[in-house]
Amino acid sequence: MNQQRKKIAALAELATIVLDVRLAALRKIAAERNASLAALAALATPEAPPDDDISPITAAQAGLRYQQWADLRRAEINMRLSLQTAEWQVQRESVTTAFGRTDALNRLGAKMKLARK
Repeated sequence: MNQQRKKIAALAELATIVLDVRLAALRKIAAERNASLAALAALATPEAPPDDDISPITAAQAGLRYQQWADLRRAEINMRLSLQTAEWQVQRESVTTAFGRTDALNRLGAKMKLARK
């Protein structure tokens, strides 16, 4: 029985390490995903106030050029964001599994300690 407790304790320690590694990976991908979301939100800036020094036609042309550039940039960010979201979901599931294993092993170890007493 003592040997089993040692094995369970060692497995619980390894499961905790795996959980920590997976949580770190989840935090990293979540930070990257949040940065992409912020970049996407930054592209939705309000129009600049009218400037008396430039003609309305020039201002409209500049606005259209910005929108073209912003549309291309949004497409790039959305592609990256979709990949990041998929990776985030996979990492989240991985963390959930690792947490479940860690919790189960810790509970089993606690039960074994109680049974010993």
